[in-house]
Amino acid sequence: MEALLYEKLEDHQVRCALCCHRCVIAEGQRGICHVRENRSGVLYTLVYGRLVARHIDPIEKKPLFHFLPGSSSYSIATVGCNFRCRFCQNADIAQLPTDHGGAIIGDSVKPSQVVTAAEKAGCRSIAFTYTEPTIFFEYALETARLAHSRGLRNVFVTNGYMTAEALDMIAPFLDAANVDLKAFSPDYYRNICGAKLEHVRETLRKMKSIGVFVEVTTLVVPGLNDAPEELHALASFLASDLGPDTPWHISRFHPTYRLTDRSHTPLQTLRAAREIGLAAGLKYVYTGNVPGDTGENTFCPACNAMLIERRGFQVSNLNVRDGRCLQCDAVIQGVWK
Repeated sequence: MEALLYEKLEDHQVRCALCCHRCVIAEGQRGICHVRENRSGVLYTLVYGRLVARHIDPIEKKPLFHFLPGSSSYSIATVGCNFRCRFCQNADIAQLPTDHGGAIIGDSVKPSQVVTAAEKAGCRSIAFTYTEPTIFFEYALETARLAHSRGLRNVFVTNGYMTAEALDMIAPFLDAANVDLKAFSPDYYRNICGAKLEHVRETLRKMKSIGVFVEVTTLVVPGLNDAPEELHALASFLASDLGPDTPWHISRFHPTYRLTDRSHTPLQTLRAAREIGLAAGLKYVYTGNVPGDTGENTFCPACNAMLIERRGFQVSNLNVRDGRCLQCDAVIQGVWK
């Protein structure tokens, strides 16, 4: 299928405008994502409808804690990614084309089949997740448009590296996003992810300005992005540029893929990071990948009543009604209906 968002250049080259790499791709070559190919001066997506993952997940797994809590989300992905994170949690599918000679795998599934399956499963949303949804943008866009027409919400779990053009195109159908803000250091983004921090910050600001509900996740890697001053700068950016109601998830690192020389994130580091986030003015800061920790729960920022109790992906004691705390009637940021 011919790709969206590119321009033709001289000598059968093309410039992709889907993500912020804006790859210039020679004839017969692919972009950084390895799933968009220049064929005789026409850019093609190689993963349209080629699903490598289809699962029914709790929305909390994304993680989204303030978006339809307790609901299920029909979650899909193709292979490929436009980042090269050394700690990639889903490298077997996200990095498959890069690590295996450009291989593209996946079942052929139409957007209408995805939406019908989500409806039959009782899901309230479709999540484009596991790998970077931007790289299967044409498929995500068509699926999201159809899902909206049938009353389903749409969620991106993303590295936030789509261009403004791509975000404008998907915005009418995109209800929420969990964006990985992987660190607050340009060097970290360049050396660990192969990207630029500034573009992710721009995406976060734009998502907020156009009304996409945003939650943010940071994987805390020992010795790389866990310095208190960096965590404070990141939390302060969220509080000032996105607003203090922005939920921030601080997740525990597990050694994997090409970053195995680091230990698991100490629990005390996560708890200290949570306190840094709260001190910076964020109202909702969560510890992730540590089931049973009290940092998974949602507390009212006004009266400190427990609003949502969580254990892993299980939700209980939902004490929010019409977006307000049942104890003190304070407004609780989120999408609750």
